[in-house]
Amino acid sequence: MGASREEIKQVLSQAQNIAVVGLSDKPHRTSYQVSAYMQRMGYHIIPINPNITSSLGQKAYASLDEVPEHIDIVNVFRKSPLTVEPARQAVAHGAKCLWLQLGIFNEEAYQIATEGGLSVMMDACIMVEHQNL
Repeated sequence: MGASREEIKQVLSQAQNIAVVGLSDKPHRTSYQVSAYMQRMGYHIIPINPNITSSLGQKAYASLDEVPEHIDIVNVFRKSPLTVEPARQAVAHGAKCLWLQLGIFNEEAYQIATEGGLSVMMDACIMVEHQNL
């Protein structure tokens, strides 16, 4: 289930909009730091968190279902058991990739996303992978 370097490069080079499920508005949190890096690299970050109104200068949405714009990558910062619903929403929204951050894996989310035609990255930090390109 590990993605090849070429697959990762293709996903990151073709993406513009990254919806970040679980993005915090607190600068000391990993989700904020990783997303801030991706924003500095030119990606448009869309915060998905029902507990905040904004993060990184962008309006936050309670769920992927509420996002009015196209999403390329759904980057998930949630515990492994909580990744199934974001996977379903990513497929429904027409995203291209489901990305589960370092330490996050879920077989059911993987199945939902791959059957929905999405690329899936699990247990990988999007920032580290971007830096390695």
